[in-house]
Amino acid sequence: MRARYGLPLKITAGLTATAAAGIVYAAGYEARSFRLRRVTVPVLPPGMSDLRVLQVSDIHMVSGQRKKRAWLQSLAGLRPDFVVNTGDNLSDPDAVPEVLDALGPLMEFPGVYVFGSNDYYGPKLRNPARYLLEKAQGRHGLNGNKPAVGAVHNPWEGMRDAFDAAGWVNLTNTRGRLRLPQAELAFTGLDDPHIKRDRYERVAGGPDGTADFTLGVVHAPYLRSLDAFTADGYELILAGHTHGGQLCIPFYGALVTNCDLDTDRVKGLSTHTAGDRTSYLHVSAGCGTNRFTPVRFACPPEVTLLTLTARA
Repeated sequence: MRARYGLPLKITAGLTATAAAGIVYAAGYEARSFRLRRVTVPVLPPGMSDLRVLQVSDIHMVSGQRKKRAWLQSLAGLRPDFVVNTGDNLSDPDAVPEVLDALGPLMEFPGVYVFGSNDYYGPKLRNPARYLLEKAQGRHGLNGNKPAVGAVHNPWEGMRDAFDAAGWVNLTNTRGRLRLPQAELAFTGLDDPHIKRDRYERVAGGPDGTADFTLGVVHAPYLRSLDAFTADGYELILAGHTHGGQLCIPFYGALVTNCDLDTDRVKGLSTHTAGDRTSYLHVSAGCGTNRFTPVRFACPPEVTLLTLTARA
């Protein structure tokens, strides 16, 4: 009997040890291995000076995350021309003060923001396999699922008020502008499509022709929002939400995006086409995780510094 079952037991022990090591790595190292992604996007009108945009997304702050706070504070040393916050700042209803402390130095720069579902509602414990099931069934968030019951409401209003007081422009289903020394910028933003709060009809009509350049901003890159921005003529759309897949397979990539975007565009710079028009799309992999799944694998947390340059 020992000879018969000895090898399988050794294999089982080895697999268990490997899995345990993977969890330790994913939670203990990679989830806190913060990176800066640098991207160049040729979208500005000919002759316009370069613009440096810092996109921050999916912080998912939990009280006590000192390393994440310090890293975010340090990003002010990049001296961006402006900041775009694409939402999901919270993963703890008590963490609003820590979000504001982390972003305080960045709030000295011009900025715009939209919120995501986790700014409005606290996270819930979920079986990660449900994301695969929802992908197979074409259901994501409230887009096909039943409305949430018993959701925890986050104190997002205080965060909004602090952003507004710092001069950051709220783009919740509305348009806004930033006047920079080198350019006048316009923005069109949407509330989170993941929980069906987007109202594109309120902002339809295309880029502001009186500005030097106009960007589209949204938290979750659902295709209906990308189609609308692109069809209206926006040359650049910024989004977050996907966490880059969060748990990825080396040399393969992401399994899910938690929306109807394909996994080939789960993070980084790509393009989106609607009709006869094409836009650049940048999806941030974000710098946090849901507090109940504090792991990342083959997908480090990140913030992106985009350099917008003139078209050739």
